Amino acid sequence: MRRALLAITGLAASTTALVVFKGSPGTTQVAQNLPTAQPVNPTPQDVEPSADPSGVAPKPSKTTDAPTSPKPTKSTARPSGTRTTTKAAPRTTTKAPQSTTRRVTGNGFENEYGYVQVQIVVSGSRIVEAVALSLPSGGESDIHSGDVRNRYDGGGGEVVQKQNANLNTVSGATETSNSYKQSLRSAIEQAF
Repeated sequence: MRRALLAITGLAASTTALVVFKGSPGTTQVAQNLPTAQPVNPTPQDVEPSADPSGVAPKPSKTTDAPTSPKPTKSTARPSGTRTTTKAAPRTTTKAPQSTTRRVTGNGFENEYGYVQVQIVVSGSRIVEAVALSLPSGGESDIHSGDVRNRYDGGGGEVVQKQNANLNTVSGATETSNSYKQSLRSAIEQAF
């Protein structure tokens, strides 16, 4: 009789443990933190044979603490087939950093052929473009100024390639080249 009672108690405890461990999808996290179940049935060494011939169940000599099922934490049941949605934390948006691209105009310089002034475009710590705002014009000066513009100006010119005012002088346009370099040097000093 005692064995039958212990077997039923053990079956009930393991069923409870199984329900707690297998439980509904909302309670699986709780079940992961539970201790493993211990057997409820006492071993034969723990039970003394009964000296009572009356058929009364023997009394154990040692007391064994049968593990009790932990109480499941409070959880809300949800109907099967429904999804739970969690609110995402609000996104914090920041403004895109201001562009560090700026235009810097150098001082103008007059030479015997005309006035020369240069402007550079700087992004961060790099020169990304150079433009002659003013170059000598008229007659042969147009040709020489065109040569200076072609050599130094733009995003692929010598100014961007060298990143300084140490430019090669344009043959036949020495005065205009020197004035361009002076204006460029002044723009670089203002920019950096």
